Amino acid sequence: MFDTVRNAFKVKDIRKRLWFTFFMLVIIRIGSQLPIPGVNPDIFTSFFEGNDAFNFFDAITGGSFIQMSIFALNITPYITSSIIMQLLTIAIPKLEEMQRDGEEGRKKITEITRYVTVALALIESIAMAVGFSKMGYLADNGILQIILVVVTLTAGSAVLMWIGERITENGVGNGISIVLVINIISRIPNDFGTLFEQFVAGKIPAKAVLAVVIIVAIIVAMVVFVVLLQGAERKIPVQYSKKIQGRRQVGGQSSHIPLKVNTAGVIPVIFAQSLMQFPVVIASILGKGNGTGIGSKILKGLSQSNWCNPEEPIYSIGLVVYLILIIAFAYFYTSITFNPLEIANNMKRSGGFIPGIRPGKPTSDYLSKILGYVIFIGAVGLSIVAVLPIFFNGVFKANVSFGGTSIIIIVGVVIETIKQIESQMLVRNYKGFLND
Repeated sequence: MFDTVRNAFKVKDIRKRLWFTFFMLVIIRIGSQLPIPGVNPDIFTSFFEGNDAFNFFDAITGGSFIQMSIFALNITPYITSSIIMQLLTIAIPKLEEMQRDGEEGRKKITEITRYVTVALALIESIAMAVGFSKMGYLADNGILQIILVVVTLTAGSAVLMWIGERITENGVGNGISIVLVINIISRIPNDFGTLFEQFVAGKIPAKAVLAVVIIVAIIVAMVVFVVLLQGAERKIPVQYSKKIQGRRQVGGQSSHIPLKVNTAGVIPVIFAQSLMQFPVVIASILGKGNGTGIGSKILKGLSQSNWCNPEEPIYSIGLVVYLILIIAFAYFYTSITFNPLEIANNMKRSGGFIPGIRPGKPTSDYLSKILGYVIFIGAVGLSIVAVLPIFFNGVFKANVSFGGTSIIIIVGVVIETIKQIESQMLVRNYKGFLND
């Protein structure tokens, strides 16, 4: 990986792209520290501090949400919008037709995604501004202050979306993913500081060294596991029959269909986490959920901070629900992004077949069966990565914002970005060879 980056800096065009990406990320981190006009960030920091319901938002927004900066919403509206558009593409035939229209169709879908992003950001901004105004957290609770907060939050989310697209176009990698990763990485030093204070500082040397070794070993093991999970795939062999074209015999080559073990990526974890955290976040903003009634107990069960707690094991039922949701969303998301029947029909038209399996519906049924096994293995792997940090947070009170979701996102984006840099270098090597 380091060799790839070092070699990339030797190529002028790629070096420009890397520097452009770097400066865009600097702008993002500066914006994440700028407070919204008329808002005291200390008030919000004290309100959110110690409230584990906002750990997820704290991680993916790089702390800008808790500080109520101009980038407080970050790119979460864009992520939600993209997921909505993916689901609608399956449900609405016109959108599905656009997706099949090639580059022009994808441009139209991207444009619609932008509009949906701004609409979602506007709705979230209005809800937050009105809610915080009623709680007296704004410097001035008048209508003008509310409008200012709404405009600032919406504009901040739109600017981040624009920056992400510019990184994709003029930088390296997927801009939106890189924006998300830099936010997550920005919180890691604080989390390591928290771990140091909890398990290392003030301890005798032997215990301190042991704690450091255990923490490093756990993190390295999780990263290695995620790398293996992201790269694992099941290869389905495909044989293409020979055809006679003129006097020549063509075809007959062998290939394979790669079924990624983690087909859905981090989406099932984000879906499950968002669904579980949404009621908790709303209740926290409204000042509810602190009582002793059944509603408060349900909210405690939905909150990750109460899972794996030896003192209150009953709330770990929420963890079981969380795992079920991860597996269910893994099957659901894969089912709308991978169509075995379409692949089987394309293979049949191309003269391809899986050895021992008849073309057409038998091939589709075989792919669906294999895909079911592969999805389950991937979902279990995702569950292990997602649950391990929650276990240590619950049992050992290691209160950190990053978790399995953050590690999956970081590893996935880093691997994909390195691959894109390598492919760009390869293209330039081919160009140099052709010019010679």
